[in-house]
Amino acid sequence: MNRYKIVIAVLFCLAIIAGGTTGYMVIDDFTFVEAFYMTVITISTVGYGEIKPLSDAGRIFTTCLILTGIGSLAFAGHAVVESLLEKVWTRNPEAKKMKKRISKLKDHYIVCGFGRVGESAVEHFSQAGTDFLIIECSPEECQTIASHGYIYLEGDATRENTLLEAGIKSASGLLALLDSDPKNLFIALTARELNPTLHIIARSADKANESKILRAGADSVISPYATAGKHVADELLVATGRSGKLTMGPEDSCPIPQWITVQQGSSMLGSSIDKVSQEMGHEILGLRAGGRDILRPDPHLQLQEGDMVLVLDEEREEDSIEITPPKKLVIVDDNPVIVRLYSRLFQKAGFNPLTAGNGIDGLAMIMEEKPAAAVIDSKLPGLSGIEVCRNIREDEELNDVKLILFTGDVEKKTVKEALEAGADEVVLKSPEVSEVIDAVLHLLQGK
Repeated sequence: MNRYKIVIAVLFCLAIIAGGTTGYMVIDDFTFVEAFYMTVITISTVGYGEIKPLSDAGRIFTTCLILTGIGSLAFAGHAVVESLLEKVWTRNPEAKKMKKRISKLKDHYIVCGFGRVGESAVEHFSQAGTDFLIIECSPEECQTIASHGYIYLEGDATRENTLLEAGIKSASGLLALLDSDPKNLFIALTARELNPTLHIIARSADKANESKILRAGADSVISPYATAGKHVADELLVATGRSGKLTMGPEDSCPIPQWITVQQGSSMLGSSIDKVSQEMGHEILGLRAGGRDILRPDPHLQLQEGDMVLVLDEEREEDSIEITPPKKLVIVDDNPVIVRLYSRLFQKAGFNPLTAGNGIDGLAMIMEEKPAAAVIDSKLPGLSGIEVCRNIREDEELNDVKLILFTGDVEKKTVKEALEAGADEVVLKSPEVSEVIDAVLHLLQGK
């Protein structure tokens, strides 16, 4: 913008000089050199005298030339000074432009580290047309990122301020791909505190560190070396005829993990893990029951209503697997941090969480959506949690909705009042956040 101003100012000054030179030549019959010299000393106001006597018309023309000349010089000076000051105050104009691009991002992905894994990830994001941002501390790598036209932020991804500047509050996912397990652990820990609902995937070079990174807040951990090793081993087995399982190529479809809910009337109900796996033709990798996730469950374990099994579906036929949508659950709380935290936890437990920030909106949402359950804070603006429960129980169509009142009041009177208002269970607020989830699962399983 400042360059544009400078160009306009220069063109304006040249136009005035050309106009002044032409004017003196026409009005007072000056030669070209005399007219040019007279124009320059006039607009620059150096104070030299007239080189030859001027006519009345020449004096009027000179007056106008002085006024326009001063204005053009002032405009040009302002443009030049503004450009110089911007360079002094903003050492890197590109960084300022990048910040503007970052401020417009929403529901984007943050990639921490532009190594080989990070570069591969952002190439995939770019091909998918997904918004993303790269955090990289190496100036050389930042130049490479800039050459690709990617949005980036030069800084330390382990620092809270850097993550905030990257828009972590409005991001939907984060990849911690630094070549240091401790740094990736710290990124996961900091990111989880800043955005409880963020989906975090972290890289780990040492298998012994995976559990630590998961406890720090990562949703999953990847090991590029282990993945590459399995891939090349599978290629060799196929090439030597010792495996009938083909390795996925670039154009092959990736196996899709599917959570399948055991519903009332399902053929899976009461069957063992091993039997269900054989009938499906898919290996059951995990079991979600009673609020716990079990990796590679006991094949003799019998499935109960409400349990969820995880299968790796490579060639799924629509009629062969019963896949049901997650149950709706409404969370009513005026604390946005608690809402984000419990939304994420209930999502991981297999629910579709809907949220409201006050009692009136919460009541309206429950009446409209008719969820399987609702978790309601006792102290809400508009209507209290107990009043919300009472209003819900007055509607016969909502009798099946399980109501859990979330309260910090340990008085027996409050608990009694909540139960009389229609709450199915009252859970006291505590640092153990799993209690609320366990209460919901307990009620929905009819135990």
